[in-house]
This record gives sequence, structure tokens and C-alpha cells, in this order.
Amino acid sequence: MRKSLFSIVTASALVAGAGVAAAQTTTTTTTWTANQGAAMTQYSTTQKYQSFNDPAMSPTIGMVLPQTVTVYPLPTTVVAPTPGAYSYSIINNQPVVVDRNTRTVVHTW
Repeated sequence: MRKSLFSIVTASALVAGAGVAAAQTTTTTTTWTANQGAAMTQYSTTQKYQSFNDPAMSPTIGMVLPQTVTVYPLPTTVVAPTPGAYSYSIINNQPVVVDRNTRTVVHTW
């Protein structure tokens, strides 16, 4: 009885550990600074980029932007951890970093 209980506990721990390891491989740890957010907002103003305004939309990490939201290349002053992987948009006057392939918001300020 003890051996079977021990086996079940060990198997559960291994499965849980594998799940954590899998989650770690799919999570990116990108640090975006407040200065980068300010640089994107400033750049948008100089380029005459418009904020996408929709009171019902609150940009959050993980949200996929609709095709009606325009995304722009990052300014040259903003160095991304993976060059070419990110774009940005301004939603309700709030800058957001967007995964270029999936249009998923990865950071907001």
C-alpha cells in the first residue's frame, strides 16, 4: 500500500514539474521600460500616427488586436530584445507593444 501511494505521489510530482517546465518554455521575459513607452508616444506624435480610440476597448496583455487597429514599426530609439518581432500601437492614448506575427499585446503602459 505504501509503495503504490508513493508511486502515485511521485508520478503526480513529475507531471506537475513537466507542466511547469512546459509553461516556462512558452513564456517570454521581456523587459519594457517606461522610457520606451514615452518614446513610442512621442514618436507617434511626430509621425502623426493616430491613437485608435474605442471606449469599450481596454488594452491588456494577451489581447489580440482586431484588424481595424493599425500597428506601426517600433521607433529606432526603442531596442527590442528580438529585432523584428514586435510592433506597437496606441490604443486610447496608451502605447502597447504587439507581437508582429499574432497581433497579441505583449506589454502595455
